Amino acid sequence: MEVFVRVNIIYLVVGIFSLLSAFTHTWNGLKNTLNVLNNTAIDRGTITIFTYVWHIIGAENVVIGIALIIISFIKNRENTKFTVWVIMAISITRLIIICIFTFLNNESKLSEILIDSIAMIVIIVLLFFGTKIKNKTM
Repeated sequence: MEVFVRVNIIYLVVGIFSLLSAFTHTWNGLKNTLNVLNNTAIDRGTITIFTYVWHIIGAENVVIGIALIIISFIKNRENTKFTVWVIMAISITRLIIICIFTFLNNESKLSEILIDSIAMIVIIVLLFFGTKIKNKTM
């Protein structure tokens, strides 16, 4: 009987970070961004769309975080690689979309997404290294 579970620490850390990101993203929206929209002349339908899209991103981060935490405890890592590659593809797509639309709409604001972009790149790189960890047998 194995006393210690072999955990993929990279997936566990990224999963916890994703849950934290979901919380901070939603909190920031509720406290700052979404409140600003209510004080503008933007029509109610547009505000509603912006609000649910904002919360979809938070919910996606929760799902990704929970999935990665569960995956971190699965012994046969070969069975989890596809899921992690899908999560990486989603993250890369998010980063590309954020950069493209920031550049197209206000290229001077690119510096404002630098920290978020670096965080996303670190997450993607960590997930990549997590896929390289081999199964260990005793």
